[in-house]
Amino acid sequence: MLVGKVYGEMNYEKIESVASSPMKEEGVTNILLIGNDSRENGEDGRSDAMILLSISNKTKKIYMTSLLRDMYVDIPGHKGNRLNAAYSYGGAELLMETIEQNFDIHISRYVLVNFEAFANLVDAVGGVDLELTSKEVEYVNGYLVEYNILLGRPEGTDYFEDTSGGMVHLNGPQALAYCRNRYIGTDFGRTERQRKVLAEVIHKLPQGMLTNPQELIDGLMPNLTTNLTQTECYRLSLMAPKAVTYDIIQNSIPLEGTYKDATIRKMAVLEVDFEANKKFLQENLYGDGDITSTSEASAE
Repeated sequence: MLVGKVYGEMNYEKIESVASSPMKEEGVTNILLIGNDSRENGEDGRSDAMILLSISNKTKKIYMTSLLRDMYVDIPGHKGNRLNAAYSYGGAELLMETIEQNFDIHISRYVLVNFEAFANLVDAVGGVDLELTSKEVEYVNGYLVEYNILLGRPEGTDYFEDTSGGMVHLNGPQALAYCRNRYIGTDFGRTERQRKVLAEVIHKLPQGMLTNPQELIDGLMPNLTTNLTQTECYRLSLMAPKAVTYDIIQNSIPLEGTYKDATIRKMAVLEVDFEANKKFLQENLYGDGDITSTSEASAE
């Protein structure tokens, strides 16, 4: 009954080309999380974040693998371009097809989240506690300037008065601002921050469903778009009690040492060693699952 109520609040978009594909293969459920920079529902805006969420029944782990948007990839039916261009050209369907073609990882399910949904999700679980540097806190305030203007909020809303850093409690808008910062550590640092927040949210989600279910439903679900069917969401809900006990492994693609900066058609891109990254994904997601890509990858 709960799944039915929640599902009714979401936006379902069927993708015929993958509708008959199984959600789980070889004991692994792959769901592509797409964060776009839109304040509205639907597939407008850019794919600002792409995280492959892989739940393995075999290794009892959840893998969060960021896919950097500036990777130069082959896009079916189009010229080579940055990965996030695939989303601009053909939405979630073409983005999943592009990832599968370039990395040999089958993905047929996605969840699209916009700005408002992300901030609401963090607020619904009571915010997150993270260690921030003083510079990161300053950038949070900087990004909140634009966010407050876009949403018509009073100037200064949610600003940190103390910018000394340390262990900081972030509400939804603050967490969003933290995740959008790409000036510290470039896009690699930005995607790491996204995974940190998401890992904290996953840990707090079960308690949030018990203590604050209505805010989760009202604030998050209308801002989600997915091709998961109601039956598939029901299956995921049955997996959830076990899945929330799994270790969370964080990685990003391309791996360190498997790419170089390049300029192609006047675009600043990452040229990637695809074979090395394909091998890593196959061994990590479908093998023993104990491989990490860099020292910043961690099991929570």
